[in-house]
Amino acid sequence: MYTIAPEEKELYLFHEGTLYHSHLMFGAHVVRIDGVDGVRFCVWAPRAQAVRVVGDFNGWATHAHPCTRTFFGVWSAFVPGIGDGAVYKYAIQSMHGEWKMKADPYAFRAEVRPLSASIVCDLRTYVWNDAEYRKRVASQAPYDQPINMYEVHMGTWKRHADGSLYTYAELADTLLPYVAEMGYTHIELLPLAEHPYDRSWGYQATGFFAATSRYGTPQELMAFIDRAHQLGIGVIMDWVPGHFGKDDHGLRQFDGSPTFEPEDERLSEKLQWGTLSFDFGRPEVRSFLISNALFWLDIFHMDGFRVDAVASMLYLNFGKGEERLLFNAYGGHENIDAIHFIQQLNKTVFSYVPHALMIAEDSTAWPQVTAPIDHGGLGFNYKWNMGWMNDILEYMEHDPIYRKYHHGLLTFSFAYMHAENYVLPFSHDEVVHGKKSLLDKMPGDYWQKFANLRALYGFMMAHPGKKLLFMGSEIGMFSEWKDLDQIDWHLLEYPMHESMQRYVRDLNWFYRNHPALWQKDHDKDGFSWIAGDDVEQSVLVFVRHGVEQHVVVVCNWTPVVRHGYRVGLPSGVAYDEVWNSDARAYGGSDVRNERIVTECSSWQGKQHSAVLTLPPLATIVLAPRN
Repeated sequence: MYTIAPEEKELYLFHEGTLYHSHLMFGAHVVRIDGVDGVRFCVWAPRAQAVRVVGDFNGWATHAHPCTRTFFGVWSAFVPGIGDGAVYKYAIQSMHGEWKMKADPYAFRAEVRPLSASIVCDLRTYVWNDAEYRKRVASQAPYDQPINMYEVHMGTWKRHADGSLYTYAELADTLLPYVAEMGYTHIELLPLAEHPYDRSWGYQATGFFAATSRYGTPQELMAFIDRAHQLGIGVIMDWVPGHFGKDDHGLRQFDGSPTFEPEDERLSEKLQWGTLSFDFGRPEVRSFLISNALFWLDIFHMDGFRVDAVASMLYLNFGKGEERLLFNAYGGHENIDAIHFIQQLNKTVFSYVPHALMIAEDSTAWPQVTAPIDHGGLGFNYKWNMGWMNDILEYMEHDPIYRKYHHGLLTFSFAYMHAENYVLPFSHDEVVHGKKSLLDKMPGDYWQKFANLRALYGFMMAHPGKKLLFMGSEIGMFSEWKDLDQIDWHLLEYPMHESMQRYVRDLNWFYRNHPALWQKDHDKDGFSWIAGDDVEQSVLVFVRHGVEQHVVVVCNWTPVVRHGYRVGLPSGVAYDEVWNSDARAYGGSDVRNERIVTECSSWQGKQHSAVLTLPPLATIVLAPRN
């Protein structure tokens, strides 16, 4: 039995910051009260003088359906005779007497831009078919599993000939089979929360509980995720708890005064993005945000989050000039409220979904991002390795003749690779705003650009850490991501681009089929050097160790074919070359090691060795012969 007003216990927990399923209380819910069908509305507007529900069911009349104020500024109303699909907003009168029309912060659906009203949506109607997948994932910790993510902006992966967007249903039929065929384990989706402006890519949200209607209904997104799970693909959502859009119908000054944002505009303003920060010290905001995370995990069966812009949350003065500096109670720049929120978030998420992926996008040297909270950490289980990404791309942009002078960029990441649980990202951020595409960053002629990129992808797969690649990078796009148009799929008509796509597909499956490349990503026993100091020849040799097998990785970062290159080996068994980025099938020159002779000859600190021919600008992998 439902009641019009929320329960007193729920209100207490909400205002304590611990109502972790506040979406079950707030928002618009199709219910039956005293035998009457209708919709119960509930909204938090602590400083409002009056709140009314307006919509298509009452001609948008501000007097028709007033809300009743309960404890702590929570307002509720029951509107009989309406249901799923009703369009509505809240008319809110501020303490100064002004009226504003606001979308529901807890709305489960919104109108398609440029319209901005909320829509009543009963999410209980979808029937899931992913129980087997969910049971398997729930039984497996992610650390010793292969994780290789394909990052996607749904609006620009593919578009119709007339420029219109693919729907969730169409993407389920096209994108997901492609991801499965390409061998990715997960798909990471740029923010799906409702947002008014396409080119914000979803990072300036106005509806945190509403899956964007650009691509269809919430139920159609559920069907997309369900289909992904049936194909064995995990779904990760780019989640943005650090800030929100300033649009009038959204969260900004929700009740006519700062509600979700801090009152001090020096703290609330994110000037570089034109957004507002959440007030992480406010208990109701913590209830809102943590509920939002659990909502996507529970209601939409998400497998986890890439948590955006963690640095902007951790530091009070992120992106601020000298004139706007703030200090915490201890005289530091850390945002103590945000730190406590992040720890509470991760603790709560893992208490409900122990093997969820909570991936921090943090560009700073903040320590212990992935350490347990009771050890002083932030409690994420993964962090993007932005240092590795920046270093390796800077290294790759150097002409090979000069790479020996920058060898440290190549090897430095191995010195701290176990400081955190890392994801190695080549994300959308690296292929926009004049940074050039990954292929265009590569030096040399046409052939060398592709060879460099193949070698880089091979090195990425062999380096400890989970993986992420942005859409379009698998076909070797020369242009940056065009956020108003689809991937340059026409490039697949050209042999080198088609070969690059085949290379990435085969490399993804090679990674999945060789546990040595992922079983001990976060274990110091999972990696050992053979040669990290061959500066003059720009060659790296190292071993990745699994539970029962190992592989030897050799990278030649110059266009010189190195004949007679002796490599130390960890075992006296026979080895085969099982991967070669220079293979003809991938557009390479096909310099191979058809027969490797293991000799009882000490070299590079190993008792055994073999003489190899190193292909140009290539990554090769050796494995003990079965």
